[in-house]
Amino acid sequence: MAKLPDFKQLNDRLINEPSDEPRLVIKTKLDPDRVTEENPYAEGKTNVSRTFASFFEGGEP
Repeated sequence: MAKLPDFKQLNDRLINEPSDEPRLVIKTKLDPDRVTEENPYAEGKTNVSRTFASFFEGGEP
């Protein structure tokens, strides 16, 4: 098995900081009403943290 290089040595990847600029989030009538519906990260949970919900709703944590 090949040894993975140190993360700091990887020069073929771009890691971008979050932008302070406005962003466009489009919600359609096809989107579920709740962030836990049809979300594989929620795994059928009905109660999720505020940070989780904010992330999938497109807001700030």
